Amino acid sequence: MRTIMTVYGTRPEAIKVAPIVKALQRSQTLRPHVVVTGQHRAMLDQVNEAFGIEPEADLDIFAPGQGLETTAAKTLERLTPVLKESRPDALVVQGDTSSAFVAGLAAFYQQIPVFHVEAGLRTETIWSPFPEEGNRRLLTRISSLHLAPTSVSKQNLLGEGVDPTTIAVTGNTVIDALLETVASPRPYQNEELAGLELTGRKLILVTSHRRESWGEPMERTAKALREIALREPDVQLVLPLHANPLVQDIFRPALEDLDNVLLTASLSYTDFAQLTAAATLVVTDSGGVQEEAPSLGKPVLVLRENTERPEAVDAGTVKLIGTDSERIITEVSRLLHEPAHYESMANAVNPYGDGKAAARTVAAIEQFFGLGDRLADFGGES
Repeated sequence: MRTIMTVYGTRPEAIKVAPIVKALQRSQTLRPHVVVTGQHRAMLDQVNEAFGIEPEADLDIFAPGQGLETTAAKTLERLTPVLKESRPDALVVQGDTSSAFVAGLAAFYQQIPVFHVEAGLRTETIWSPFPEEGNRRLLTRISSLHLAPTSVSKQNLLGEGVDPTTIAVTGNTVIDALLETVASPRPYQNEELAGLELTGRKLILVTSHRRESWGEPMERTAKALREIALREPDVQLVLPLHANPLVQDIFRPALEDLDNVLLTASLSYTDFAQLTAAATLVVTDSGGVQEEAPSLGKPVLVLRENTERPEAVDAGTVKLIGTDSERIITEVSRLLHEPAHYESMANAVNPYGDGKAAARTVAAIEQFFGLGDRLADFGGES
């Protein structure tokens, strides 16, 4: 029985790793060893609880206001003794957080193979998004198994000289988690959301929190949302607000006096998934939401100038609109009032997954150790 350590600490990581942990638990040849870093303490714990996952170790690295360098240093210092004591056969990290990269680095220093989930996402510059683009490029250099979500991601890796035998195209595990969650709807945990679907109003779900959105870009977004709410009194906007004061201090003054805007605290994963399913459209700067919403037939307007997830843009279900106020207003208005345009985005094929990414991931890990065969790549590649 091989031990596979998973290390994660943010809410998006927890959501995407949870299906892998559950699949590892079902494996006859592998067993998971779950370690959390604790960046998103409350949200992390909530996701683990929702999926019935109990971590074996908690690095507890979070402190208010700490910088990237402190996050990295704490992760390296606190994970290393855990690796030395448990000596897993491999370490799985997901995505592009600084803690994911440094966890991989800690394993590399201990000569433990690193398996990178969601490998191969790329933008044109290492500085955008920052620091995620740098983190994932660095992880590629030290990873032994590259679990790419799409064929586009695989091609990015091949273009960088990665051995094709070390790449498996799995689909994205966020789709596994989402489909499982919306298939069994539960009452909203946040009482403010109860009854929203019964009003008959079109519902716009908005999220904005990324580092590159702070300051003027976010101020322009808030200005646009205020204007949309004023122009469209029969439309309900819902913004789950990140706890960061830099986010709160922009959106609250701009929007909290409007009757058709609901500002909530960050939502549980189950609440957010169900709210996405109920939404008419989604406006976001989140990478994960770009993958999730199309699975539920929701058009997505992305508050960014570029994306490491171009597949849905090419498919037509996601549109990059940046943070120019007038552009945001125009694009939202088109989706609200032009049925043909709305249908063209809502009915586009989601290129990110089919709900079987975790099974492909575990099969690829088993093959790495000579314990089984891979499943066919997502998208039909051999």
